Amino acid sequence: MVNKLTNVTSLSGNGLRDWLIQRSTSVILAAYIIFLLGYIISHSPLDYVTWQHLFTHFSMRLFSSLFLLSLFWHAWIGMWTIVTDYIKPTSLRLMTQLVIIIALFLYFIWGLVIFWGTI
Repeated sequence: MVNKLTNVTSLSGNGLRDWLIQRSTSVILAAYIIFLLGYIISHSPLDYVTWQHLFTHFSMRLFSSLFLLSLFWHAWIGMWTIVTDYIKPTSLRLMTQLVIIIALFLYFIWGLVIFWGTI
């Protein structure tokens, strides 16, 4: 019987699945950036009231939250790959991954507070 090797810090335990997740999140990131660039170009000159009006819409807040989730999921897969490839001592690798996870989580919460107001 062959036991499947898995890494406890891997997102899905499957390289193909991680690759697909990273490509899917990059499509969401690109769509958000293209939308914002289009909005900025079509609303030139852009003032504070127009910008604030855009981000008061529920759909924009939801799209921004999806962008944040995609950004941090994408970043985690990339950072996990880099850390597991280049940091060989297990304890140092786990500590580095823990710091990355904590930072990404705090930035995600901070982003949600910015987009949705105080929680």
